[in-house]
Amino acid sequence: MANQLFSTKNLSPRQLSAFTAVILAVPVSILVYLVEHSWIWALAAFFILSLGAFLLISFILERFIYRKIKLVYKFINRTKATRKEETYYKYVLPQKSIDEVREDVEAWAEENEKELEILRQNEQFRKEFLQNLSHEFKTPVFAIQGYIETLLSGAMADPNVNKKFLEKSARNVDRLTHLLNDLDEISRLERGELKLNKQSFVIQDLIKEVFDSKLPKSDNNQMQLSLKKGCESPLMVYADKEKIRQVLTNLVGNSIKYGRSGGQILASVYNTDGSHVLVEISDEGIGIGEKHLSRIFERFYRTDEGRSLDAGGSGLGLAICKHIVEAHGQTIHVRSTENIGTTIGFTLDVRKD
Repeated sequence: MANQLFSTKNLSPRQLSAFTAVILAVPVSILVYLVEHSWIWALAAFFILSLGAFLLISFILERFIYRKIKLVYKFINRTKATRKEETYYKYVLPQKSIDEVREDVEAWAEENEKELEILRQNEQFRKEFLQNLSHEFKTPVFAIQGYIETLLSGAMADPNVNKKFLEKSARNVDRLTHLLNDLDEISRLERGELKLNKQSFVIQDLIKEVFDSKLPKSDNNQMQLSLKKGCESPLMVYADKEKIRQVLTNLVGNSIKYGRSGGQILASVYNTDGSHVLVEISDEGIGIGEKHLSRIFERFYRTDEGRSLDAGGSGLGLAICKHIVEAHGQTIHVRSTENIGTTIGFTLDVRKD
């Protein structure tokens, strides 16, 4: 208890001044007693020296140390002080010990470092985003430019060549249109402009509709689309049906794109806690490396092993999925192992009565 009482961490400037004054006055008072052999003179010397030393030390601390500390606090707060804050700086801050001030400054420095780290990460993401965006646009634009230049150079006279090049140019225009539409949609999602038209529907029925729409592509890759056994019992969810259709279409499309030829794509549906339904789409494809898992929902992010630009798409599908799911107040997650497969799941509210 005594150690805590006299700890420098607990001494305010006035307490520190008083303690120092007493330490200085005691030996002088003893010396006066030894010279004068009078307790009265010794006590008088003690009180006079204590008071004088206390006032002097307090003045020095306030004038040369704590005034600078107040400036440090003003700098930390980075705002013009109000009258109330000025009162705080004048009467409250001087009561803090040096150790407490040090702790405040260290806490501010740590928080400031976290903010700087976030800014550095955001700057890196911004650079990557601009690089990826540039690449996404340049690929179809340069292709269109090449086809048109070839046609203008004389290929227009050959019906077989000009039709082929025009068809390829049209496909690249479609890709640009799709990219612009996705950019516009994700911009609206990030601004919080998405309006949800929620309704109750059976999630398995919607999954089957998405599977049916993807059958031509899955048949080309000899893939089987099915619901996992035990997940057939109808589960009613409350969500925007068309937006969830978009999420499922993106997820199933990715599974077909990166899945193993002849493999299986499974949809699983679970009632987790009576309030939420978990929907998962799993494939047996190339998988995703662990270092990429935390970033696959970023705009334009692609892994460098197998998910190349040659696979097509705008690179915004998973980012759009994430925003749609989060607009429902829900979460989306991914599990994956390279060369084994990937599972992406999200939650939805159960039907509301």
